[in-house]
Amino acid sequence: MRDKRPVDELSLAELERILAIRRREERQKQVARMARDGRVIAAADAPDRPSQPTPGVSAASLYPSDSDYDPVAAALHAMTRPDPTPLPAAPPKPTPAMPARITFDDGDAVPHFDEGGDEARQAVHVSPRARRKVMDRLLLLVEVAAVLLITVVGFNLVRAITTLEQETASAQALAEEQRRAVMPTIAPTATLRLEQVVLPTGHIYRAGAEPQFNFNEVPTHLHARVQAEWIQPVMARPPQTSETALSLIVPRLNLDGTIVQGIDVEALKQGVAQMLNGVSPADDVGNVVFAAHNDVYGQLFRHLDQLETGDTMQVRTASQVYTYRVTERRIVAPNETSVLQTRQGATLTLISCYPYQVNSQRIIVFADRVS
Repeated sequence: MRDKRPVDELSLAELERILAIRRREERQKQVARMARDGRVIAAADAPDRPSQPTPGVSAASLYPSDSDYDPVAAALHAMTRPDPTPLPAAPPKPTPAMPARITFDDGDAVPHFDEGGDEARQAVHVSPRARRKVMDRLLLLVEVAAVLLITVVGFNLVRAITTLEQETASAQALAEEQRRAVMPTIAPTATLRLEQVVLPTGHIYRAGAEPQFNFNEVPTHLHARVQAEWIQPVMARPPQTSETALSLIVPRLNLDGTIVQGIDVEALKQGVAQMLNGVSPADDVGNVVFAAHNDVYGQLFRHLDQLETGDTMQVRTASQVYTYRVTERRIVAPNETSVLQTRQGATLTLISCYPYQVNSQRIIVFADRVS
């Protein structure tokens, strides 16, 4: 099989071999042409010295030794030799042929020459390299189009998520401002809380849409109870006392948010919600439970997973500020309500959905009161 590499891919040694072969072939063609014209000595007579040397040119200078004999030199000597016989008329020169194609056989460094005919000159040959080059360019165009499409889709998704976050954050900021101005003092309404069934803040996140409660986390036979206790807004809040938690301050999260009594949907929309389990920060024994969203309505607990053991936080009431220190962080299932139980001493529990915008689990942070 011939090597069809272009000339610019050949090495210097291969080019030198090709040049030597071309020179030898041109010299042989010239000798053959001169032999047809009768201007060269026959091959059998070539080693002999000319009987009548050309005047001014010695035979010794042309043929120093037998090993230096050159057909071209012999032809030139024959051209200058006096010959009474008239030379025959030169035949018409043939039409020059197409240049030979230089190729290399596989595994052989010796070049070969392929003389192409008219059909070969007229045929258009497309090499595999050219076909690969065209295919590479087509694939590149397809990849560029795919990247552009993904960029547009991603941009639209990010814009929808950003709009939703801004709207929910604005609604929460307005509600918090109203709470800071005046705290509710309406008498409480006796209701049964859902935290005995599933942990708070469960919802399904959809970009550009209002978050929906995640019914998949609740057993089927309790859906009616969820509709009555969780979905319907709680219109009454417990009255404020001197020991009612008013705000939660977490320095590591740069959070200073007001607290809403109750963990229903409306409470979670307004800010940090406190579970109504009858425990206040002033109690010597009891578990104060706070919950908030991580991806909507201000994303108050967005970075709850950054809290580490030893971090401190404060809960402010109308009469005092209580300090808590983080003791543990845990990831649990939505129905792991044991984390709401009372532990030893005065404790604090923070709850939010996890992971971010997936919300298939709950992240729990435990803290003990230190002052």
